[in-house]
Amino acid sequence: MPKKSKAKTVKRRSIEDEQLPPKPSKVQHMETQSPLCFNSPVRLFQSLIQPMGTEQFFSEYWEKKPLHLQRSDPDTASYYQSLFQLSDLPSLCSEDLEYYRDVNVVRCVNGKKKSLNKPGRVKSGVLLKSFVQNKATIQFHQPQRFKDELWRIQEKLECFFGGLVGSNVYVTPQESQGLPPHYDDVEVFVLQLEGQKRWLLYTPTVPLAAEYSVEPEERLGSPTHDITLKAGDLLYFPRGTIHQASTPAGVEHSTHVTLSTYQRMSWGDLLLDIFPSLLSDRSKTEVGLRAGMSRGLLLGNNENLETGRTLAAGLRSLADDLENGTQEVRSTHMKRDFIVNRLPPYGQPELLEPAGKIPALEDVVCLRFKDHMVMTVEPSQEKTDEATEMVVFVLHSLKNQRESHMMGDCDEEEEQDVSRGLQFPLSHLQALQQLHRAEQLAVAQLQLPTQEAKLSLVLALWSESLLVVL
Repeated sequence: MPKKSKAKTVKRRSIEDEQLPPKPSKVQHMETQSPLCFNSPVRLFQSLIQPMGTEQFFSEYWEKKPLHLQRSDPDTASYYQSLFQLSDLPSLCSEDLEYYRDVNVVRCVNGKKKSLNKPGRVKSGVLLKSFVQNKATIQFHQPQRFKDELWRIQEKLECFFGGLVGSNVYVTPQESQGLPPHYDDVEVFVLQLEGQKRWLLYTPTVPLAAEYSVEPEERLGSPTHDITLKAGDLLYFPRGTIHQASTPAGVEHSTHVTLSTYQRMSWGDLLLDIFPSLLSDRSKTEVGLRAGMSRGLLLGNNENLETGRTLAAGLRSLADDLENGTQEVRSTHMKRDFIVNRLPPYGQPELLEPAGKIPALEDVVCLRFKDHMVMTVEPSQEKTDEATEMVVFVLHSLKNQRESHMMGDCDEEEEQDVSRGLQFPLSHLQALQQLHRAEQLAVAQLQLPTQEAKLSLVLALWSESLLVVL
């Protein structure tokens, strides 16, 4: 996790420091009017891709083909520039940044990536020297950790997609390219912040790729798109789209941010997540799945065809019940992974205090931060000699650390605390679903057998800052 410097030190100016662009004032950033609408996750996404409609985007472009949206509005270009610019780097370097973890300095040479990272901490003067003299691209990892407006955008997008949204900034000098042709395992939205960038896109060799890969020049073929992004423009392309980007001659430098999502969010990933619990539940009610497999099967002494038929019969029965809705689907690990690793609500302190008065039986209440909550039904984590008890967990991201978002360095103890969540008996599931569906609800109307149970439920949620009295 990046550490913020507490002690002020006297910095010696170097030649490289003299060449740095002037640092913009914070007032200028705050006065830049946003063309985006933050009223809701849906409105935010709609304003991000305007004038394209959300329905048209998902029916015609999502996971299908690239989209280039040109914007001639100077206010949009100004807002995009305020998200991140080259002149932000000196102040960001005071955050104790490290090469590889926070910043990559790279250049594409003869179709291959050349790393120009230095040992130790990132210093702005050395960074600029590589940028100017080596024509290197500066890749800044997950800038939403430090840039408030990107935090604001990505937090809303995570609510919209129901999945993690990361970002990387790329600053590239003129007539230079940072990375070789490659494809990614994420859906990509490119926002052009400064200057211009030329993008060449190619037909995927692996449609909707599930992993990152560099693509050899001889396999590229002719580009399907040759696009020059200007400040304020947006480019979308699906995962698996082969691409390379360079700053044209005559353009001082290019800065763009990529917003990425839907990594490991496929139907296949969901099946891997839900299958263990599906088969476990099924085995409790279907004696055929509890019957012993053929003798010698693990030694290869049985016909594969007969084994396949037996397994197919069990899966077919399961598929039939899934289709007619008699078999419940429970995603657990994917939900937990999302909640543990996503951004906390924008603008909220790390430890939220309960809001308003303590709820009583005569009060009307509502849930807070619904977009940051999930409910799971899973085995109790308490170890006993009795049969495993199913319970309800209410998980949330209110205590997540913005500084560690998408960095893979979440503290283990902190992660366990977040993923543990609030635990309730299975009998509370209906009442919790009531609260989640309703805009407001009287405590007395909760579908629980006793007043004590109703009050206990709302008090637990209120103490966790998840509920407020109206």
